[in-house]
Amino acid sequence: MNRRWLPVLWAVLGLLSLVAMVVMVARAISFDESPNIADLVAVTLAAIPLLVSLVAWTRRSAQPQTARAEVVERAKEVLAERVREQWRNEAILRSLDDPAPIPVRWTVTDDAKIMDHPDNLTRASLHLTGSSDDVASLAERFRAMQRRRLVILGDPGSGKTTLAVQLVRELLDSRAEHPGEAVPVLLSVAGWDTSRLPRLHEWVAEQLAQGYPALRAAEFGPDMPRRLAVGGHILPVLDGLDELPASAQAAVITALNRFLSRDDQVILTCRTSEYADAVSQAGDVLTSALVIQAHPVDRQAAAAYLRRCLPPQPGDAWERILTGLVTTTPQSRSLTALADVCATPLGLWLVRTVYANTRADVSPLLDPDAFPSAAALRADLLDHLIEALVTTREPSTDRTELFRPRRRHDPARVRKWLGYLAHVMTRPPDGSRPTRDFAWWRLARTTALFSTTAVWFGIVFGLVGGLIFVPWIRTKEGVIANVGGGLLLGVYCGVLLLFMVNPWQEQDPGFADLRMRGRGSSLARALGHRIAVGLRGGLVFGFVFGLVSTLFLEDVGGIEDQLFDFGFIFGLALGLGGRLREVRLKNKFESTGIDLESGKPRRAVLIAEFALGCLGGLMAGYWLTFEFMGGFAVGFVVGIMDEIVKWMESPADAEQATTPMTSWRADRAMNLLRITVVGCVGGFLGGFFSRLGEPVGGLMVGGFLGLMSGFVLGRHHAWLAYLITTYRLAYAGLLPRALMPFLDDAHRLGLLRAVGPIYQFRHAELQDHLAAVYGREYLNAKQPGGLLGRIRR
Repeated sequence: MNRRWLPVLWAVLGLLSLVAMVVMVARAISFDESPNIADLVAVTLAAIPLLVSLVAWTRRSAQPQTARAEVVERAKEVLAERVREQWRNEAILRSLDDPAPIPVRWTVTDDAKIMDHPDNLTRASLHLTGSSDDVASLAERFRAMQRRRLVILGDPGSGKTTLAVQLVRELLDSRAEHPGEAVPVLLSVAGWDTSRLPRLHEWVAEQLAQGYPALRAAEFGPDMPRRLAVGGHILPVLDGLDELPASAQAAVITALNRFLSRDDQVILTCRTSEYADAVSQAGDVLTSALVIQAHPVDRQAAAAYLRRCLPPQPGDAWERILTGLVTTTPQSRSLTALADVCATPLGLWLVRTVYANTRADVSPLLDPDAFPSAAALRADLLDHLIEALVTTREPSTDRTELFRPRRRHDPARVRKWLGYLAHVMTRPPDGSRPTRDFAWWRLARTTALFSTTAVWFGIVFGLVGGLIFVPWIRTKEGVIANVGGGLLLGVYCGVLLLFMVNPWQEQDPGFADLRMRGRGSSLARALGHRIAVGLRGGLVFGFVFGLVSTLFLEDVGGIEDQLFDFGFIFGLALGLGGRLREVRLKNKFESTGIDLESGKPRRAVLIAEFALGCLGGLMAGYWLTFEFMGGFAVGFVVGIMDEIVKWMESPADAEQATTPMTSWRADRAMNLLRITVVGCVGGFLGGFFSRLGEPVGGLMVGGFLGLMSGFVLGRHHAWLAYLITTYRLAYAGLLPRALMPFLDDAHRLGLLRAVGPIYQFRHAELQDHLAAVYGREYLNAKQPGGLLGRIRR
């Protein structure tokens, strides 16, 4: 079917549903009573704005949206400022300019098998040479390329990512001199699944939407990340091709060659040997890309760098070490190992952090038998890295102290907790490929306990609800029936909540933004649209509650004969109300092993929705005593609240770059605000419309249902999944309860680095080392029994 007709089709279906609802209400009431006639008139009047809304929506959907050039330029400026702020702070945390960048020399590769034909490259760039301590020259040489495509190669710890960060910062700092230039954005290429998103621009758009929510502000529209990516306004800086499996590395090169257009730009970093293997497996090089390689840091440069990091009078031991470094043939095996370690920026940083910054005894570096090889010395440095950083950087609550933690930590616990994270990232429990990226909202997927805990959460929630319902049930069947009905209704609510909880671990974080500046018009449009939809919800719930009031009041008999009819109508009403979305049902079926793609998913979803609706009808028949207008008000207010929640989840032009902590705090605020507000509204409605003669009971029942709605409403529940998971992992001693504040401190200490909302270990070697240590020291230890014993390790 032509997609242009889809809005018209949905409008027709909506109109038919509206007419059917009016007819059903007309048949259900008696025209001999004036209140019922007034209800019918109210329904008819409510249909008018709904009809207007349908027509307006159809017209909007049929008209293509175009972004004006000035809006795109404004979005680029916002993105450039966010990226500039992000990497300015990250450079401070990594000490990239303290006291100066490590002087790594870069030249064009001499391996003709991994670079394109010279005729496909800018001839002047074939003789490119540069140094990391003069990145401005490298940036200008990059700008001079006919096709701005660059591959940065080197051995582990050689400074590939550091050079990429330096280029991003330099290109942004000098961007004012080059108007209209694409905005460089550094992304971890390990997150690119080419089988799911074969086009680079599609994946870049997804990463922009997740990492830079300011691009989805109301002034830009939700599609701005894609417009920037597809329109050539982004320079993707893809870091860490070697972190992908070998087959995926080749797939990335193939995808780049297949889908990049003539003017598309890209910068790619990779280890030298892995890139050569990827090119060989792909059967082609990266088209028109200049390939540069890092040279080892020479001994004179390494000694000079260490001297600049030491006091003016470092002492005799340090003088002997610095002199030994520049000697052609070092006097001991330890000095030979030290010279090899200091040939990379990573090794220099480790020596500086463990020995120079701590003023530790350096005599082991002079002991000829202490470190027989560079690998032994590097492992020892990594072993002492955490203790060195924790002891030298005292906690501080001063916001200007970016590189100091906020809390004091035990180095042994830090080592264990980071070791656990390194282990689950290196050996993901779900069988997926290893990753260098830690996203806090994906933590729930690393343990088998999330589903178990969610079940207990639903059971406890349902039992509490049942106890609340029991005193307020009014039937003619007696006390036992009242108690049974209340508990059954509570269990139903718990099961329904559990049904909604399961997809939480798959959801991305959201954002709570209550600022009105520049967003008043978007809120007005949202509420205008939701008024019509809220009226629809009001009609649905009003009709259902009015019918329940007629069928199940205490003076009405024959309840058994009418239960199914009510369940059927309630199921249809639930479907019209749209409270159970297809994607949630689909996620639930997939999590239980049912393949909806191979069968008839829409039919399965409809059956499941109808079944839950019928069950809800049976439960609600015991206690609902609202009439039509009461139900109408409930549905209308809930509809309005749903739209306000969605509006709060729409990000504005954030004043700061997105980091893991800002992402976590925003989603936490969103969830707490939603639960609190909707819970309070539910309590108010329950007390206001209570016909039980017990306002307190109405408040309790309404508050419970409002709290449940607060958990269910909205599209983002990542923080709730994180909360459940961290409680369980902290109880098992695997992670701290306050995980994100701990990771923030680890980032401030320099153990982690942040790429947008993602954490990574500062170096891949550090992650691999901690994962190996955790496996040796903790993995083989006896696990606790019961539920905790089923934690996926």
